Amino acid sequence: MRGCMAVRRFLVVGFFGGLMGAAGCAAGAKKIVQEDFAEGRVVDLSITDKLTGNRELLFVSLPKKSQFLEGYIQGVITDYADNPVQGVVVRAVASGESQIEESEMRSAGTVGSSFDPGVSDTNGFYRVRFSLPILSNRVDVRGRLLYNPGWEQERENLGKAYEPQTKQSQFRLYYERKRGRVIFSEGIRKSVVAAVTSGRPGKSAPLPGTKPSDAEKAVAPAAGAAAKPPDKGAEDDLFKGFGFGQ
Repeated sequence: MRGCMAVRRFLVVGFFGGLMGAAGCAAGAKKIVQEDFAEGRVVDLSITDKLTGNRELLFVSLPKKSQFLEGYIQGVITDYADNPVQGVVVRAVASGESQIEESEMRSAGTVGSSFDPGVSDTNGFYRVRFSLPILSNRVDVRGRLLYNPGWEQERENLGKAYEPQTKQSQFRLYYERKRGRVIFSEGIRKSVVAAVTSGRPGKSAPLPGTKPSDAEKAVAPAAGAAAKPPDKGAEDDLFKGFGFGQ
């Protein structure tokens, strides 16, 4: 009798312990980021298990699972007047995973990084979904972001297209699972500026690297003509008209 009670007590404790452990794992899985250095560029992160092959154990073949970091790279597409633009495609291409040994790649089933293209919505926001293998408790992926890569073909087929100011940019996505730290960095970004003037002739000098407009070209000779001193011969003719010196 005591043995049956002990077995029941063990089963009950094990059952509730399993529930508490599952709840703890679920709670820990929800908050996988402790330090976010991505500044809103990488969002909705989660860790999932995927089948990446089979594992042979004696005479039994068992399914093999690997963990992946999944989430989105987000951004905004606007025109030069800061208005949101809809329908612009953004793609991400991985150039390789750094600091990963070949043996670990084999143990992960040689499954690499995958990215789904994003398209900007009515507010200009785009989201590029990614799935990256976690090896040695980290993710370290380098790649390129391509902004509207098919704009030339669109121009040829449709007669119009959105040509991006920046055609592509280098990026690196790093995640350290032990510390819960995620970092997203981009390479050198090109910024375009426009020359502005006060509209007053002679008030502003031309900026380096800019070409004068048609209005500035028309104003420049007029200003030069006004500053030219009068001819001496013309001054003599003016006084002769009044009869002086005769």
